[in-house]
Amino acid sequence: MPPAPRRLRALPRPHRDDALLAAAGLAGGVLLWALGVASYGGARPLGGAWLLLPLAVAVLAGLYRRTLPRAGFAAGCAAVLADLFTRGSLATVLLGTDLVYAVVVYGPPRWARVLPRATALVTLGGTAALLVWLREPAALLLGAFLGLVSFLPASSGAVVRGHREEARAARLLAERTAQLAERDRVEALAAERARMARELHDIVAGHLSAIAVHSSAALAADDPALSREALGVVRANSVAGLTEMRRLIHVLRAEDEEPGPAPRLSGIGALLRRADEEGARHGLRFRLEEEPVRVPLPAPVELAAYRIVQESVTNALKHAAPGEVRVRLRHADELLRIDVTSPRAPDAAPRAPGAGAGLLGMSERAALLDGTFRAGPEDTRWTVRATLPTQEEATR
Repeated sequence: MPPAPRRLRALPRPHRDDALLAAAGLAGGVLLWALGVASYGGARPLGGAWLLLPLAVAVLAGLYRRTLPRAGFAAGCAAVLADLFTRGSLATVLLGTDLVYAVVVYGPPRWARVLPRATALVTLGGTAALLVWLREPAALLLGAFLGLVSFLPASSGAVVRGHREEARAARLLAERTAQLAERDRVEALAAERARMARELHDIVAGHLSAIAVHSSAALAADDPALSREALGVVRANSVAGLTEMRRLIHVLRAEDEEPGPAPRLSGIGALLRRADEEGARHGLRFRLEEEPVRVPLPAPVELAAYRIVQESVTNALKHAAPGEVRVRLRHADELLRIDVTSPRAPDAAPRAPGAGAGLLGMSERAALLDGTFRAGPEDTRWTVRATLPTQEEATR
């Protein structure tokens, strides 16, 4: 069987603004022709209504200036060249310049780079050729007109496209920042709930252990007074355990509760005090060495610094050998420097499991603010170093 014939692809639907612009150009061109207004003087090969043909081509090309910019540009150039052989219509020329602008703004990126340079060369070359041919100063006016219909729309289109690409990049950066902020919110909620779950386990386990011991004593004792005392302790532990459980479960169930304000550098001291209490049983001590910050820092910098210190402290609680963990913050030369060092432990299983994404998360936070991050062994200690620019422009 012969192959089925290919169906022609339907033309895209013109944009509403492009249709309005084309209609305005058609109406203006027809009005100028009806009034007998011509763009060129002297005899022309094609007179009369022939100027409406290039106008019609430019109008049709204008309908697809946004959806088919390269085809519209080619048709516009052909229409302007054909218009030179008629009495000329200003509407055709204006529609042609708009098609040059459109192919730079909506066409492929390569055209946006090449076309302004090409039209500049055409303008300079055409002006020089007109000067050689006419040998009159009026050739400069013709060269200026050539630049107005070619180089000016191409260069203005390149400027507009550049602004649009910058705005698009800014939107992408804002979306990425919003995603990181949402990730921080989720991580903060998960970490708080995990802490409360551990606290709930410790509280309930302690109270239940006390209840089990004293109830066994009450069952084994023959003395009513001793049994009564043991049952009193059982009741006290039961009430205390239920109270703590209700409090923590109320917080854990508050899934729609928004977190508090974003952590700042002022909260690192409390963070280290909590870590000191938790690390005491492993022989870990946490010390903060902070130089005074004389100027207020942008909120994204303080949040990133807090999270880097928080993750470094968490890693130290999981992996560090007994000893002192030192956290140092320094602000100088428009840079916030963060150093967290902890004793290296011999290769052994960590005290608590982890997802293995802590170093990657810290590196991403520093990179987002155009900072630097490095983590690794140095002699007998594990060191985390980060630098964050503190200029306002670096955080936008």
